[in-house]
Amino acid sequence: MSLIGLDVGGTSMKATIVDGPAVLASESWPTDRIDPVGGVLDFAAHLSSRAASLDSPAEAAGMALPGTVDESTGTAVHSVNLGWRDVPILHLAHERLRIPVAIGHDVRTGGLAEAILGAGRGTADFVFMAIGTGIAAALIVNGAPYPGALGWSGEIGHVVVRPNGEDCVCGNKGCLETYASAAAISRRYGTPIPAEEVIARAGKGDDRAAQVWSDALDTLADGLAATTLLLDPSLLVIGGGLAQAGDALLTPLQCLLADRLKFRAAPRLLPSELNAQAAVKGAIILAQRALQQR
Repeated sequence: MSLIGLDVGGTSMKATIVDGPAVLASESWPTDRIDPVGGVLDFAAHLSSRAASLDSPAEAAGMALPGTVDESTGTAVHSVNLGWRDVPILHLAHERLRIPVAIGHDVRTGGLAEAILGAGRGTADFVFMAIGTGIAAALIVNGAPYPGALGWSGEIGHVVVRPNGEDCVCGNKGCLETYASAAAISRRYGTPIPAEEVIARAGKGDDRAAQVWSDALDTLADGLAATTLLLDPSLLVIGGGLAQAGDALLTPLQCLLADRLKFRAAPRLLPSELNAQAAVKGAIILAQRALQQR
């Protein structure tokens, strides 16, 4: 018998089928932008059929979803990228699969996996921040993600770090996400190249790239300093696509963060150990828990 872990992204979905410690299959599907809910359910049903074909029928499934998620009711409250609102995805998935299903926010689910399997192992309270197309965080308290009152916790990407700064898609100005996300770095450089290439050019003396990268690091340090002073974490785990920059990100960011904290030591910065698989592995954990609670 197997478990399904599914991570829904704005452009693609990825999933793993496991039987105990063994990975039976890993798959990726494009996200259906016309009918995203139907696409998620179709992919989940396909994975269930695939598990049965591997002689290990699925016992439970976990789904990590983007946007605002109410885990307590299994509702996909809102996703700007996918255009859905107030979708009872837990009910729909259970109806389609006929097995226990658990729903989680993608970054909080990734943070859960980091707490149990990754860089946060052995640390009860820490912050996991994913820097990709957008920026969001998971607040890990006593080993579990804290969702907040309405499922909005961790929206660090929309903390204003430059008052009256650049317009953000959320309607505000100067949000962290408008300066430091991978998408923002590419956009602000002015040439359609990936953020990783902008960072590489900054290291080779490209003045424009250096300024864009400096702005990103400064605003990230501002956001993390505010997070540190509010929550007092001992550890900050950095994931998402931009974390692949490695020392080019973490070394200057650690120094800039320390400069902003005058009366306490800066928390440690560590890269994600699970990288792009964090949310999938977290979804497997959710599936295990759903099965135990049946």
